[in-house]
Amino acid sequence: MSFTLYPAIDLKGGQVVRLKRGEMDQATVYAEDPAAQAASFAAQGFGWVHVVDLDGAFAGRPANAAAVRAIVAAIPGVPVQLGGGIRDMATAEAWLAAGVARIILGSAAVKDPGFARAACKAFPGRVALGLDARDGFVATEGWAETSGITATDLALRYADAGAAAIIYTDIARDGMLTGVNVEQTAALARAVAIPVIASGGLAAVDDILALRTAGAGIAGAILGRALYDGRVDPAAALAAAER
Repeated sequence: MSFTLYPAIDLKGGQVVRLKRGEMDQATVYAEDPAAQAASFAAQGFGWVHVVDLDGAFAGRPANAAAVRAIVAAIPGVPVQLGGGIRDMATAEAWLAAGVARIILGSAAVKDPGFARAACKAFPGRVALGLDARDGFVATEGWAETSGITATDLALRYADAGAAAIIYTDIARDGMLTGVNVEQTAALARAVAIPVIASGGLAAVDDILALRTAGAGIAGAILGRALYDGRVDPAAALAAAER
């Protein structure tokens, strides 16, 4: 299985930010122009860009639509995956028609499984499930609420749904540069046949190498604060992903 790196663009108020543990009042602004940031990632050689509409995740509907459209327009040769505020089929269809390559369903996967399964069926290969876990349990509504279901149990419920990928985030590590949760990510990848993308805490190239050697099923990782802070060199990260 190939290993793909996804540089992250988290949108809040039209700006590129990074949060700590998903707390909206712990936002650091890294760029004023999301489209320019996306173009920079494309120029560095990344093959995908991961975008999250943070305001949309809390509101339950798209809130940074103009910024997302600008990102898609700025990198026509690079696919974009988008999460945040996609809670119904009309929104899913609209984003895919607008050029987003893959949508991510997070809260909807927990609260509206009928829609999530229908979207996976309607758009094969273009729907990922975002499983964001706090102490092992899936959180929703922009991580403001914690459900009573574990990430593995939720993933197993969708084992036959046809999801393109699972994006597994350890909330406690997100934005903290404490290292990715390789053990839990690998355990999830062993439990399901759906490719798993690691998210949260990636701090060094060694994290990429650790994920690559953790076993089959881990298909990639999302790079956030470490990339913006210069802790991870893009060329070195991409080389590690190809190794």
